[in-house]
Amino acid sequence: MTAQTSSGSSTIKVRVQDRPAVLVGSGYVALLLGLVCLILAGWFAYSALWRDRFGVVEVSWLMLLGALLLFIVALLFAGSIYSLQPNESAVLTLFGSYAGTDSAPGLRATVPLFRAQKVSQRVRYHECEKLKVNDLIGNPIEIGAVVVWRVDDCAKAIFQINDYADFVGAQTESALRHIAGRHPYDFDEAVANPVSEASATSDRIAARTLSLRESGDQVTNELIVELKDRLSVAGVTIDEAWINHLAYAPEIAPVMLRRQQASAVIAARKLVVSGAVDIVKEALGKLKDETDIDLDPERKAAMVSNLLVVLVSDKDATPVVNTGTLYA
Repeated sequence: MTAQTSSGSSTIKVRVQDRPAVLVGSGYVALLLGLVCLILAGWFAYSALWRDRFGVVEVSWLMLLGALLLFIVALLFAGSIYSLQPNESAVLTLFGSYAGTDSAPGLRATVPLFRAQKVSQRVRYHECEKLKVNDLIGNPIEIGAVVVWRVDDCAKAIFQINDYADFVGAQTESALRHIAGRHPYDFDEAVANPVSEASATSDRIAARTLSLRESGDQVTNELIVELKDRLSVAGVTIDEAWINHLAYAPEIAPVMLRRQQASAVIAARKLVVSGAVDIVKEALGKLKDETDIDLDPERKAAMVSNLLVVLVSDKDATPVVNTGTLYA
């Protein structure tokens, strides 16, 4: 079986998968049997030494051999016992061969000579320190994320990857760089820098519609999907992720701040001008419909000019009374 990942991730052959262990049972039974064997071994050893009628100590080597065998069996029972806490599993191996996974909590036991390697399935988190990457437009940005993960397949976690915790960290950094490079920091930048026809693909065009700053939920979902794909080979699943740091790189941050401020001023000006035009249109319409005043084009132009100056100006207008006439 081969795990195929999305663009930017590796392809690793999956050689083993989790399966329930068969030769396992209650550890209390094994503990009881071990104690019985230990008691019998002591009794056999005691009975192996006895005195004859002349007071000479005799030794029964057969009884001593039985005591030794019982003691060895007691040790084997003791070595086969292990305990599991909730959200913890044991991967069983026999001479290096995978024999199954036991996930039942409590005192457990397996066949003697089986080796039980415990794996925690508790929820853990990895905080990816802020990385300096280039967004889709090419602007250097800083981005960081937090990923909540847990082991879902214990056999893969043990046999596929040497250190699955380090693997989570490396893949999180790689996936975060890949996701950050697929989207612009701000949607306004994507509009100002349209994609060329030569490099225009459906995925590239779709990625430009989602910005890192304004489409946080969608970008986070992309990160979760890609991480699940990358980490499935290690038996790890992602429960949650979020971006905890996003900013322009220090070398361009002041310039981008001024650009954002300029964009905000332009947007506000457009709104003011649009509102002023609507007010002037409404005023001219009411003068025409509700009064007998009939303005010729020149007077309408003068009125429109004066109203726009008053409405668009940043400062309060000072009215000037015109005592003359437009035709003087």
